[in-house]
Amino acid sequence: MTVGLTSVADNVLQRGLERIQREIDDSFDAHLPVPEDSRAPLVEAMRYATIGGGKRIRPLLLTATADLYGVDRDQSVRAATAIEAIHVYSLIHDDLPCMDDDDLRHGKPTLHKAFDEATAVLAGDSLHALAFEILAGEQMSGDPFIRTELVWTLARASGHEGMAGGQMMDMASDAEQFDLHTITRLQQLKTGALLASAVEMGAVLGKVPHEGRAHLRNYARDIGLAFQIADDLLDHEGDEAKAGKALRKDDGQGKQTFVSLLGPERARGQAMALVDQAIGHLAQHGEEAELLCAVARFIVERDR
Repeated sequence: MTVGLTSVADNVLQRGLERIQREIDDSFDAHLPVPEDSRAPLVEAMRYATIGGGKRIRPLLLTATADLYGVDRDQSVRAATAIEAIHVYSLIHDDLPCMDDDDLRHGKPTLHKAFDEATAVLAGDSLHALAFEILAGEQMSGDPFIRTELVWTLARASGHEGMAGGQMMDMASDAEQFDLHTITRLQQLKTGALLASAVEMGAVLGKVPHEGRAHLRNYARDIGLAFQIADDLLDHEGDEAKAGKALRKDDGQGKQTFVSLLGPERARGQAMALVDQAIGHLAQHGEEAELLCAVARFIVERDR
């Protein structure tokens, strides 16, 4: 689990990551001009959190899925910006003293450290709102049914039946002993729901019928669990300098994780099996799914 990107990613993945990172930075730059009034610190905080950081896995999953169906790139990047706004807002709030109380994110001070707690709360709230502003606007799509389904998909993945619900379960795990089934459910909500929504939103943009998305949902489900197992392994044995954030927190807090319940070797084997299974779900797309397959492999081989 300590293999770096350059040794595991083929040229397709490398180009895909570089492209989406540049596109998302440019998109946030365009969406967040700094006003010449007292709102400036808020927007500067939003820019601090969104521009120049993060792997952009969720935007990459969305755009790569949309590319399978010939979706206009500007349209898919717009939707990808919305899902990244939700992801970044969740990180801002997770880092607050009332939640995980972290000092570092992506190798730099967390937002409440760089600004202050009140600004961090407002920046997270504003990014949450920005996501749905982007998806609901006519620039997103001329088809109101597509806009509605995009909003519904991301909202459901973000709230109590998705990411926020998983975070609540994670907070409860500090005081309770969870078994493997409960930990799996927790992570399917906390981490997997937003990853799955990225793939689903790409299919929505591609106008794939609901019944034609089963293989994509299965792919997303498997990489979502693999992603969290990889995160647990990184927390257990990763390099803090490469990760750009504090590690060993789960062990210190006595949390039940995939690693604590399965052991490092079984957890690693399970992650690899999930990736192989995820890639198998994409067989019908052949070489066109090369980028999605590469993302799945990167998820378990990354070092940050």
